Amino acid sequence: MINLMGDATLNKKRAKDLLGVLSLLTAVINVIFCFVTRGPNANLTLVISVFTVLSVVGIIFAIISKKLWFIIIGIILNGAVLGFAYFLLLAVGISEP
Repeated sequence: MINLMGDATLNKKRAKDLLGVLSLLTAVINVIFCFVTRGPNANLTLVISVFTVLSVVGIIFAIISKKLWFIIIGIILNGAVLGFAYFLLLAVGISEP
């Protein structure tokens, strides 16, 4: 019985760590995607959509992880990417007639 309880606690801890790492991973994927899709012929609608979806998912992962370090870093990094996507959307809206 004691081993079963210990394993359950360990699995919850590993799940929280995994969600926190996934939160940081979404920010890293956003940066890599930015460098891959750059250029004058980039589909900006796709780029904005990917940035927005991955950032929101990353923020959700950070909050669900319930670890303060992952929450702070995950929200800061994914929030910065979400802000970048907003300004990119604003720039696309200004440039189109």
